[in-house]
Amino acid sequence: FQLALIQLQVSTIKSDNLQRACELVREASAKGAKVVALPECFNSPYGTQYFKEYAEKIPGASTQKLSEVAKECGIYLVGGRSIPEEDSGKLYNTCAVFGPDGAILAKHRKVHLFDINIPGKIQFKESEILSPGNSLSMFDTPYCKVGLGICYDIRFAEMAQIYGQKGCQLLIYPGAFNLTTGPAHWELLQRGRAVDNQVYVAAVSPARDKKASYVAWGHSTVVNPWGEVIAKAGAEETVIYTEIDLKKLAEIRQQIPILSQKRCDLYGIEMKK
Repeated sequence: FQLALIQLQVSTIKSDNLQRACELVREASAKGAKVVALPECFNSPYGTQYFKEYAEKIPGASTQKLSEVAKECGIYLVGGRSIPEEDSGKLYNTCAVFGPDGAILAKHRKVHLFDINIPGKIQFKESEILSPGNSLSMFDTPYCKVGLGICYDIRFAEMAQIYGQKGCQLLIYPGAFNLTTGPAHWELLQRGRAVDNQVYVAAVSPARDKKASYVAWGHSTVVNPWGEVIAKAGAEETVIYTEIDLKKLAEIRQQIPILSQKRCDLYGIEMKK
C-alpha cells in the first residue's frame, strides 16, 4: 500500500495551517495514498510559549476537520500532533488517528517529554507545560497494524520493541527534531528502530522555517525493515510517497529470523499498561 508523509510549512495562523494540511491530504489521496501522516505541530508553532494558546479538546474544531477529510478521501489519516490537547486542566502532546469513516481509531499522547540541555546549542523543557501520556498506541488497518510515537518517543527502543511484539509492521513517528539533534540522530534512530524490529519506520517533520523560534530539521523519511532509506524529503514543504511492501518485510524476517531467535529465557520487554 502507498504511504504519504506531508512535510507541512507551519505558520502561526491555525486556520491557514489546517486548510493547507487538508489540501495536501486530498492531493495525497488523489495520488493513491491509503495511509497519510501529518507532522508534529502542524497546526501550531512548536514551543512551550504556544501550547496553552493553541490548545483544544479532542475531539474539537481541528480534529473535526481531520475527521472530515479522512472520511471524504476514504483514507487512514495520522493527524501528527494537530494541537496541544487540553483535558481536565492538563495539556498533552497528542496525535489522533482517523479511519476512512472519520472515526478516531487511536489517540497517542507523547509518552516521553523532551527535556534536554545541550550547552551552547539547545535547551528545551516540555515538562514545564505538558503532561506525559501513560499508554502505548496502536491501530489496525486492512494492510497492517501500525504503532505510534511522537518525536522523542523514537529514542526509546523498548517502545518500538513492544510494538513489534504486538504485531506492528509499520511505526509512524510525527516529529520535529531541531538543527542540533536532526543531523546527528534523526535518520540514525529511524534506521535503528527499523532494523532492530524488522519493521517499516516513517518519521514526518514540519518543513524548516528559519524565522521560527524553534527551527525544525525537516527531512521526513521512510526506512524499510532492512534499514534502507526508501524515501526522504529535503527541508522545504513537500509530500513524499512510498510503497510499504509487506511481502518484502516477510522475506526479511524469514531470511534473518530474529523474532523467533530471541532468548526470552534470558531477557524480555513487556508493556505494563
